[in-house]
Amino acid sequence: MKYKMKQKQNQRITRISEKTLVVGADIAKKIHVARAVDFRGIELGKDCVFHNDREGLTKLATWMKGLQETHQKADIVFGIEPTGHYWFPLAAFLEAQDINVVIVNPHHVNKSKELEDNSPTKSDYKDAKVIADLIRNGKYSEPKLPTKEYAELRILMNFREKVMVSLNQVKARVHNWFDRYFPEYLSVFKDWEGKASLMTMRQFPTPEEIVSTGARDVLAHWKTEVKRGVGIKRAEKLLATAETSIGISEGLRAARIELKGLLDQLELFSKQVETTMNQVMDLLDEIPGTEQMLNIPGVGAVTVAGFLAEVGDLSSYDHGQQIIRLAGLNLKENSSGKRKGKTGITKRGRSRLRALLFRCVMPMVAKNKEFKALHKYFTTRSQNPLKKKQSLIALCGKLIRVLHTLGTKQREYNANDVLGPVRQAQLQQFAA
Repeated sequence: MKYKMKQKQNQRITRISEKTLVVGADIAKKIHVARAVDFRGIELGKDCVFHNDREGLTKLATWMKGLQETHQKADIVFGIEPTGHYWFPLAAFLEAQDINVVIVNPHHVNKSKELEDNSPTKSDYKDAKVIADLIRNGKYSEPKLPTKEYAELRILMNFREKVMVSLNQVKARVHNWFDRYFPEYLSVFKDWEGKASLMTMRQFPTPEEIVSTGARDVLAHWKTEVKRGVGIKRAEKLLATAETSIGISEGLRAARIELKGLLDQLELFSKQVETTMNQVMDLLDEIPGTEQMLNIPGVGAVTVAGFLAEVGDLSSYDHGQQIIRLAGLNLKENSSGKRKGKTGITKRGRSRLRALLFRCVMPMVAKNKEFKALHKYFTTRSQNPLKKKQSLIALCGKLIRVLHTLGTKQREYNANDVLGPVRQAQLQQFAA
């Protein structure tokens, strides 16, 4: 489809013709409801209630094809309101049956349900009809379900994100443990995740155990695995700190069990992150254009992998503006008559993609000279200067276009991909 909204909307509307069978379905965890209408909104046949298993999905497909034959329809457009993850098996099954699946915005369903019967009541039966009406009016979008490497990439990056949340929680709990039983520990080991520190935490975590062990024996334990970086001075400092510690001295047996469990979780989650990223790097090697994207100063493997996991195959997009809309970074404005409202972003898109791009752009304005120059230009130009956060949002859109260009054309990164010849001249004049 075209990347301009007006053209896209026209294509969606003209696609629904008198030969189209429009089916709307309300998706739940176990039992779904589907209703069918024609292009004018006239309901065809009875509703179909089916279960979320092979027998139920086969029943749905048979019901739709029966209506298609009875009413002489050329094609079927099946639409749903995406409810969590329950619709994924259904969509995969119908696509295997050559039935096109589209989705409608849940906000649209909620706001237009009173148009059906002038009542705010909600039911699965009613929602199925509302969804069908939205589709026949062109208020739908086509889901871009990832396939092959992109499907694996999305699963791995989603898993990595969840593991990172758990890993950060464990690290916070370790800090909590130190605050209670050994507050001075971080003055000895500023990086408590180092090898010598982890050996200390496992072998003699409490101040009482360090004092009873002594500096020489602590050092001897370190040297069994760590040959450099720690010596007798570090061991003596640890001993002196333990002797004057104000940590809690009650319940130490349970405290040791708690810390051991936290360290086991830390090791597990760290290994999971490492294993996941190894698999991600192998997948990136199989996807064309990733090598060029990774050459952008300030863009790392996590950014590229997360971007492709959310967007999918870049060749399915005609223009970077389509991805900007997918991320919800396209602009909105509330104006009426002479009043001109403030401009902001719609946020109607993938929040995870927006967050990923924003986290990437923030260090890029310091490390990437082109993005740094653009950020300075946007925030200090004489006409319509942007606030810093507005500039970062604008640069997120710029980063999307650069990634799309490099990923589809597979060419090396250069300043023209960011600035363009006209903008380069403007910036040189601005800098002068």
